Amino acid sequence: MPMLVVGLTGGIASGKSMVSGILRSLGGCIIDADVIAHELIRPGLPAWQEIVEQFGQGILLEDGRINRPLLGRIIFRDPAKRAVLNSILHPRIFAEVEQQRKEIERESPDAIAILDAALLIETGAHERVDAVILVQVSEDLQINRLMERNGLTREEAIERIRAQASLEEKISHASYIIDASKSPEDVKLQTIEVFEKLKVLSRRSRKPS
Repeated sequence: MPMLVVGLTGGIASGKSMVSGILRSLGGCIIDADVIAHELIRPGLPAWQEIVEQFGQGILLEDGRINRPLLGRIIFRDPAKRAVLNSILHPRIFAEVEQQRKEIERESPDAIAILDAALLIETGAHERVDAVILVQVSEDLQINRLMERNGLTREEAIERIRAQASLEEKISHASYIIDASKSPEDVKLQTIEVFEKLKVLSRRSRKPS
């Protein structure tokens, strides 16, 4: 049977990164879509070239790197430009995700691979995984965290949250839900409980029919 692949998602500033770190410490093999995206846009690479062609030299820092906060402000205010960026990045991200999945499966067939992707639902990647973990918090907490973490105004924070799929839509695709509005200790306990269930699911998938 193929290796168990689980999607991990959550709205911006939901606490997904904390849960991803806990899953890694428990033995989950993390495939991080955001890390992949960072690598893809390094200066000189094909995705970097396409982004500069589409958005202009004005989005570059002095050293040639893309000014990600500036690009973020542009795409979150303009759905058409966001779609352009996604069309450049998402196919490349999916290709690298698949490459990493194959490497993990080749080296550790019994592993549990975790695809950490903020846009898991929006890109349809949830259809490619065996289960979905959703990290959720209230929108008010999301807004406050974003304002504090990214230095955004309330309006900018709301704009970014609303650019993603609604919490209701994410819940409809979730196999497991972790409430990240709780204390870090509580979030860790919830994550451990989910990972234990994933281990059971993985073992069941390997039983001969």
